[in-house]
Amino acid sequence: MNMEAFVLGCGGMMPLPYRHLTSVLLRRDGDLFLFDGGEGTQVSLRRLNLKWKKINAIFVSHTHADHVTGLPGILMLSAQVDRTEPLYIFGPPKIAEYIETSRKVLDMYINYPIVVNEIKAPCTVYGGDGFYIRAFPLDHTKTCVGYTLEELDRPGEFNPEEAIRLKVPRGPLWGKLQKGESVINSDGIEVKPEQVVGKARSGRKFSFVTDTMYLPSIAKEVQGSDFLICEGMFADDCEDQAKEKKHMTARQAATIARDANVKRMAMIHYSPRYTDRELDLLLKQAREVYPNAELSRDRMRVEIPYED
Repeated sequence: MNMEAFVLGCGGMMPLPYRHLTSVLLRRDGDLFLFDGGEGTQVSLRRLNLKWKKINAIFVSHTHADHVTGLPGILMLSAQVDRTEPLYIFGPPKIAEYIETSRKVLDMYINYPIVVNEIKAPCTVYGGDGFYIRAFPLDHTKTCVGYTLEELDRPGEFNPEEAIRLKVPRGPLWGKLQKGESVINSDGIEVKPEQVVGKARSGRKFSFVTDTMYLPSIAKEVQGSDFLICEGMFADDCEDQAKEKKHMTARQAATIARDANVKRMAMIHYSPRYTDRELDLLLKQAREVYPNAELSRDRMRVEIPYED
């Protein structure tokens, strides 16, 4: 089952000619999940030729303009195709008012169900076959949440050669063993699942954190992530400004990645004061703490593979 993340925009506060505002699309096989929808989201979706029409759910961190101004266009475009499935939208207080007001003021034609859920973190907000999405509290100038998508453990690998050796005939009995049930072989002897099925294998974890001051608790929430998208808005010399505005520095983002023992971390939501060339300063400071730190870029694609 494939999982990949697409950075649709990596900027904060205001769009730049070469940097759209924060938005990330996560694709897990046939499911599409959008995390925030800043200005320029549609442009990147088009340029990446992504099937935006099939977005299952949108997860909003908070209702500052640079994270939601791309949503009305997504809602209107989705009405231009034959869509019958509901579009779920999750976010903290005010997200329902923003969606409803936008629909009314813009006189949107919407021909599919939109289900808006205002959430109070921490909580599980969404689930599907073999995974769930959880929200957890951040600390910003207005109510803000982070999100993790975490897969359940996968069953261990079935060993057909061992099943044959233990005289379990191919067919329904193999299925029972894979479901964790003991069976009786052709000699009338019980065969237990652990004799032919390996240990459970861990699923994957994706985390999205933006617009918050540094909190040690964030590392606990994103612990062990296969891929963490984390705000790294400022360099060290702006740490006081970051604290005042309740944002993070690149070094603080790296501290979270290190403490959470994540496998991969890319920063996002850069201040417009930094040109793309100047982002190397953020990267340098982050790598002093977490050597594998990366810079996200608009339309960057990241595959999130299984560990084994």
